[in-house]
Formats: sequence, C-alpha cells, structure tokens
Amino acid sequence: MGIAAPEINFSDLSNKPADSVRKLQESPSRTLLVHRRGGEEDLVLTTASRAREVREVVSTTTALFVALMQHSESVRDLVTEVMPKAFPWVKFLPREDMQAFVVELVQTLEAADSLGTPAPVTQLISEWQHTAEVHADPRLLAILQEDGEDFGDVPAPGATGS
Repeated sequence: MGIAAPEINFSDLSNKPADSVRKLQESPSRTLLVHRRGGEEDLVLTTASRAREVREVVSTTTALFVALMQHSESVRDLVTEVMPKAFPWVKFLPREDMQAFVVELVQTLEAADSLGTPAPVTQLISEWQHTAEVHADPRLLAILQEDGEDFGDVPAPGATGS
C-alpha cells in the first residue's frame, strides 16, 4: 500500500481553503481525503497532474495486460492459473467460467480504458463474484439448476404490474 493521504473535514475545505491547498501540495501523494458529514461519501481531492499520472499508469498497465493476453494462448492459460491470487473467489467457478471471466475482463478493461472510466470493470467483477457465490453454495446452485417454469420478464423496480 502507498502512503496514506492527509485528512481534512469538508468544512475545512470551504472555511480554510489556503490551508487545505497547502496540505494538498505538501502531501507526498498529492491527495487529500475530505470527510463529509451526514453519511455522505468522503471525497478525494488531488491535483490535476496527479490525476493525469494515475490515468496514464492505469492506461499503460491495461494496454500491456491486453497485449500480453492477445499474444499467446500460453499467456492466457498462465493468467487463468494465477487469477485466484487476484480474485480468490474464482476458485468456486468452473474452469470454463473462470476462462470466460478472464476474456471478459480483458475486453472490458480495454473498452473501459478507451472511455476513461473504471465503472464497467467494477461492474463486471461484481457480476462474476456473484456468480462465484452461487457456485460456492451447493444448495443455491441446485435450486438455480432445477428445471422450472419461466415467469417472463421481471418488471423494473417500482413498476406496477398490469
């Protein structure tokens, strides 16, 4: 892990902006953790140059990983073998599903990087983790594998049935 960012309260940011900027500039990570009240999510304040650097590192790492995965089948096999180190829950997936996760992850990393957003990657990981949770629970897996009647489309939350 890196160096922890200095922390300030949101009120300090608005009441003492010069002090807040000084703390940001003196921070080795060039970031500040800004605490908010009332259950609101905390914020991370950083410099524009630091944000560009982080984006460059993520983009370069993604490009390298995608290139390696596209290079050869042996690299894809190796990545599939080491996946449990990064995502321990993949051990509950059947091997074919683990391989499908690796392929989807690479494709999604590349596409998300082209948009400059990590949201599709975190969504994909969450979806595959939920799939692993089903495989980890034999009772739930058995229920979901049973033949049953299809009740059609599920209405959107809050929608009323007709």
